[in-house]
Amino acid sequence: MNLLPEDAKKIEIDGSTVDFFEYKQDGLIHYYFDTSDRGAPEPMVNAMAGLQLLGGDKKLIMINHKPPMGLFPRIQQNYNYEIIELEDGRHKVIFTHKEGSTPNVDFSANTCAG
Repeated sequence: MNLLPEDAKKIEIDGSTVDFFEYKQDGLIHYYFDTSDRGAPEPMVNAMAGLQLLGGDKKLIMINHKPPMGLFPRIQQNYNYEIIELEDGRHKVIFTHKEGSTPNVDFSANTCAG
């Protein structure tokens, strides 16, 4: 199941271990990555790399085999997230930056116990 629009462009993201893509939808820039076939710590590593791109009207879309529960407490002061279970059992997590928040996330703390 491919969730990327045809006009998505592959981009380079420092610290990522999977491909990231960028596309525009509804006037907003979206960044997308899929770690659904990767084990820990790759989902956390890539989410932390992608979150650094957010601000303003941008969204980060993560596709993973489960919601990254270890990530949420680390970022909840600065980022909103929505979890959607997909028909194939994977999960889509949509991250946005909280308006007016000053980033205080330690992006180097990008591993978890699973």
